[in-house]
Amino acid sequence: MTLGLTYVPDIQFAPVYVAHHFGWFDEEGVSVTPRHHGAQEKLLGALQTGDEDVVFAGGGEMLQGRAEQIPVRNFGTVYQTYPCVIVVPTDSSIQSLADLRGHSIGLPGEYGENWFYLLAVLGAAGLTRDDVDIQSIGYTQLAALTGNKVDSVVGFVNNDVIRFQEADFPIRTLALDDPPLVSVGFGALDTTISGRRDDLAAMLRGVKRGAELCASDPEQAVQIAAEYVPTLTEAAQQQHALAVLKATTSLFGDEFGRQDSQRWEAMATFFASQGLLSQPVSATDAYTTDITA
Repeated sequence: MTLGLTYVPDIQFAPVYVAHHFGWFDEEGVSVTPRHHGAQEKLLGALQTGDEDVVFAGGGEMLQGRAEQIPVRNFGTVYQTYPCVIVVPTDSSIQSLADLRGHSIGLPGEYGENWFYLLAVLGAAGLTRDDVDIQSIGYTQLAALTGNKVDSVVGFVNNDVIRFQEADFPIRTLALDDPPLVSVGFGALDTTISGRRDDLAAMLRGVKRGAELCASDPEQAVQIAAEYVPTLTEAAQQQHALAVLKATTSLFGDEFGRQDSQRWEAMATFFASQGLLSQPVSATDAYTTDITA
């Protein structure tokens, strides 16, 4: 199987790298080749063309793909905790999500997990888009907030928050307790799920073993990941990767790949209410519980 990993090699994919390094996929009964997408490649494009059998993507993005007539289905959610938060300086007057009213919020753009999270935040806080100043800032959360270009940013706990800490910039994070969103996981086309169920289960078991090592021995996992991530050549880069990996493993939950049916239903309803789907999609069309690690 070819396993598609989004864009550049990154420490967040360490469970896959570790499993591949130790030959655990082969031990579980399937040959897996990790593949990183090109910068201009559509997230689900290689899945459609058959260049990939599995893709690592957000649950919301797969739900949207389903609405676009792409027969993709999530068969294992990796992050059981949604990874986004609102980040503000420690001395900010913004003490709660409702306090965002009248303030600027920076995020990469109106797409993807950050965007879905911001919409959920506004809804939970009783705010509309007109109540805040939404600014598309690319992936410059650190520079934008430290440079006072925005009052807050949407960021990832296993990326942006760590960069603020490394920069010694004091922050606070505001988060929803239970956002109606499903984070990243593994997806495949319906034909792959029906025809290669055992292979998908074997792949998931291999990644689970990789995730367990990442949690128990993150230092070793970083050293292994350096074989796959060209930028992990210096001690400072490896220390950053170690912090990212530790934060990432905390998102996996107690049951690797578990599907939360209520969360999927809540997301389908939420996406429909926000106009994020080109046509109605049933939650049960976007995920399956039939494949377990």
